[in-house]
Amino acid sequence: MTAAMLRQALAYARSGWPVFPCLPGAKIPATAHGFRDATTDPVRITSWFGRGFGWNLAIATGAPGPDVLDIDQHGPAGNGYPAFGRLQQAGLVIGAAAYVRTPAGGMHAYFTGSHQHNGHLARHHLDFRSKGGYVLAPPSQVDGKPYQLIKSLDGRDGLDWDAATSLLEIQRQLPPAELRLAPTQDVSHLACWVASQTEGNRNAGLFWAANRALDADPAADLDALADAASHAGLDEPEITRTLDSARRTSQPRPHLCGQQAETES
Repeated sequence: MTAAMLRQALAYARSGWPVFPCLPGAKIPATAHGFRDATTDPVRITSWFGRGFGWNLAIATGAPGPDVLDIDQHGPAGNGYPAFGRLQQAGLVIGAAAYVRTPAGGMHAYFTGSHQHNGHLARHHLDFRSKGGYVLAPPSQVDGKPYQLIKSLDGRDGLDWDAATSLLEIQRQLPPAELRLAPTQDVSHLACWVASQTEGNRNAGLFWAANRALDADPAADLDALADAASHAGLDEPEITRTLDSARRTSQPRPHLCGQQAETES
């Protein structure tokens, strides 16, 4: 196992992903500063993993490492696969580069790294690891069960965690029914509502309003919503990202249940 672990650690490092050791059979860092000690230096990696200590292998997430969506499997308490299926249907996870089976029966979906915040959606059994996080990676083991590569993909895109959160949590943030847009209405009343949103609901509010506008008219002009979001305090990159996600979500998608079943097998 030592030779295989060293080879894989060096392979991750050659891809530009910083790595570091964790205690054998555990997720606890074996270095003094945890993920902050992660490196792509082959000499240091060899000194860690070439001595036969049986370390587990961890990757520091967030650029230059990958972003990772953790789909948890909690048995009778629930799992994250239904939520992941919704993200698939919305086209938000089509850019994944790899799927990895976790020891408990969950899954890690790897994406191009970013500087987003880490996230946790307990109700949906999902965790997001980006800047300041880490994940165990194959061939690490926990309780004698390994992390295993399910498949490598051609995806080279990132995961917009704000858009994913907005999609999954939208039922908690629905505005009054009178704000539902009829086909003959413009978006001005939606824009007024977006402009009134406070921090913590601004992205979700913009995402919801944009989807309602696009439901009524797939060619709707969303500039008024963008201006309203700016008034509410969102910056231009956030607004652009959220509106782009809404446009992707509103487009018909092929049925992906077969793909989901394949990734869960």
